Amino acid sequence: MTDLTTEQSLAGIEINNRLFFRLFQAANTLHTKGTQALDEFGVTTQQWSVLGALSRPQAAAGMTVNELSHYLLVSRQNLTGLLGRLERDGLIERLTSEEDRRSRKVKLSAKGEAQWAAIADPIHAFYDAALKGFSFDDRLTFIHYLSRLQRNMAQL
Repeated sequence: MTDLTTEQSLAGIEINNRLFFRLFQAANTLHTKGTQALDEFGVTTQQWSVLGALSRPQAAAGMTVNELSHYLLVSRQNLTGLLGRLERDGLIERLTSEEDRRSRKVKLSAKGEAQWAAIADPIHAFYDAALKGFSFDDRLTFIHYLSRLQRNMAQL
């Protein structure tokens, strides 16, 4: 007979495995379905995240690659190729920083701003469809728990 502590421990391991596997599946589904949602615009979820980050009012003057990397929680190496493609497509531009002439900032080009405006409604529709059945309070709670999980993992 297994004691209660062992059963709880085994149940905890199983729950943890299921939770992280569901997060993995959700991330993969977000990538696949998000890219499909913007297929007509030729925008991937990675490009969407960069355009979204650069569209924020706080990024109007641009962001350094390091700032963008930290904001998106991706490596500079992963960001470099992505930024190259966005620049090639005319969606971003790299400018010399006015504060530090040795530094360069990335910002949306006029074409990038227009692209972001064009994809905003399809993105909002995607969000609404993906979060169907979640109340406003559910969504706030979900943000809270995901933020806590992200902070915990960042400390590992």
